[in-house]
Amino acid sequence: MQISLVCATTRSACFELKNSACYHAPNPFDVFLDGKKVLSGVRTNVFSLFQLEPDRSYSLEVKDGDDCGSLDFATRKESFFVDASRFGLVGDGVTDNTAFLQAALSSCPPGGTVYVPAGTYRTQSLFLSSSTTLYLEKGCTLLGGTDRREYPILPGVLPCSNEKDEFYLGLWEGNPLDSFAGLINVLHAKDVTITGEGCINANADNGDWYEDPKQRRIAWRPRLFFTNNAENVTLHGVEICNSYSWTIHPSYSTGVNILHLHIHNHANSPNTDGIDPESCRDVNIIGAYVHVGDDCIALKSGKLFLGMTRHVPCENVTIRNCCLSRGHGGLVIGSEMSGGVRNVTVTQCLMDHTDRGLRVKTRRGRGKYAVIDGLVFRNVEMRHVLTPFVINMFYFCDPDGKSEFVQSHEALPLDDTTPRLGSLTMENITATDAEYAGCWFSGLPEQPIGRVEMRNVSITFDPRACAGVAAMMCHVAPCKKLAIQAENVNSIELHNVRIEGYEGERLHFTNVNSFEED
Repeated sequence: MQISLVCATTRSACFELKNSACYHAPNPFDVFLDGKKVLSGVRTNVFSLFQLEPDRSYSLEVKDGDDCGSLDFATRKESFFVDASRFGLVGDGVTDNTAFLQAALSSCPPGGTVYVPAGTYRTQSLFLSSSTTLYLEKGCTLLGGTDRREYPILPGVLPCSNEKDEFYLGLWEGNPLDSFAGLINVLHAKDVTITGEGCINANADNGDWYEDPKQRRIAWRPRLFFTNNAENVTLHGVEICNSYSWTIHPSYSTGVNILHLHIHNHANSPNTDGIDPESCRDVNIIGAYVHVGDDCIALKSGKLFLGMTRHVPCENVTIRNCCLSRGHGGLVIGSEMSGGVRNVTVTQCLMDHTDRGLRVKTRRGRGKYAVIDGLVFRNVEMRHVLTPFVINMFYFCDPDGKSEFVQSHEALPLDDTTPRLGSLTMENITATDAEYAGCWFSGLPEQPIGRVEMRNVSITFDPRACAGVAAMMCHVAPCKKLAIQAENVNSIELHNVRIEGYEGERLHFTNVNSFEED
């Protein structure tokens, strides 16, 4: 049994079994630390230890019957220990603790840890500084306030004497717009860690955040966790729930590590995506469990203005050993992707009862930098995903989403607003109990999807499947048990692709220039 250290902080550590299983470990196992059993019957490939001592070496051993593995590791150094309870915290779930918590965070010297003990602490927006660790003890809950008037506003644009250098701070669905600050914010900071066994509960279900969710009221809705212009940010171990809108939203940041989180939003909560990196580089999402009311993980890079002004892609993203449950899409790219998305690898993930598995969505008007390329989707299990694979370049988002310009299936002139999809590789994937369609690929007639390669893929349909719309685009009739629908694709390669239980013709192709199957 092989083990790797994913990350060590001052007082916690995250580990991963090295195998080919999707999310769940092949067998339950026990974990020993310096010879003492600390975890029993662990069932996931990714696991964590907490309440460790800073700057100390440990010996880890994992046992599954006669199989075992070991690893030595060390925690990071800690300059100061800041007990937030000394700043006046009241853990009754009613008292406003915003000023007390912010005082502890602002007082923490570089390299220090702010420790929040067990208790329920109502708070509004908090801001973390560079070289700070926030540790939430088991039994600790940060509980979001419900009155939007008590949340600060992040202006969409911060002007500069040089107009070319103006800064876009507040963001809403890919545009620089005045937005409420998140519950937890990391702005212009680096080397920030949030870890522990506690809970961050935005409490949005007890406010008015879900009423008229697409209407601006004072400002646009906050995110639970938000970064902008940050470096080396780690979010590890904590439980996160009841977000106002997107839950984890790193933007224009580098070195983002989202490790072994448990994210839960109500299934009917609007726009509560789980994890949405936007124009970020070097992102690792490992061991997360995501159950939300919208897309589970969505990679984004802004709409046309930010794409043409900054053209910063979301790139070098690794997603591994995650369980993505009940959302609209498992792994989603777009639709705000005007800066491009490239070099994405998804492996060993389980998608359970999501509407779609791999979901790529874009549209005319996203821009010439809106290029999706280098997507690898490998060793994934899907259970009762209605449509496992959707690539849709006619996505009907935004006020003009159903216009002739966006929805026309006639070739329009290529211009600076035309997006492009390059290479997408899908291999070693099993999808059971699909309903609407196995694969739906819709490229633009003037800009076809570049290349789709599927290798060692098995799709079976639920015998009791109901009809539904496979892709969110105009003029699409409900379908069920449709094998493969493809239009406007330069090249499709199917190698050992098995589809069982479909109805009608296996291949429905329009304007597919090259097709290979074996």
